[in-house]
Amino acid sequence: MILETATITVTPGREDEFVAAVEQQGRVVLERADGWRSLRVLRGIERPSVIQLHLEWETLEDHTEGFRGGPLFGEWRAVIGPFFAEPPQVEHWAPTA
Repeated sequence: MILETATITVTPGREDEFVAAVEQQGRVVLERADGWRSLRVLRGIERPSVIQLHLEWETLEDHTEGFRGGPLFGEWRAVIGPFFAEPPQVEHWAPTA
């Protein structure tokens, strides 16, 4: 299992709209992706325009090659991209044990 974290600064005032788009339309796109396991959306307390997405994938390649290299990524970005105040910061994490 690989955890992808995406830290996204959303245009102020559009946070609720962004969360709804991710949890509704975005989830529909992710559900069609090979190797995708789960999505969790977290909103900053001190910085409410900063949203973190935690996505679990079976393998790193499921995300980096299969999803990002395929047509679903364009659909995903069409849902979430219009809300970006700046480019997202994406990292991948692996369990230690």
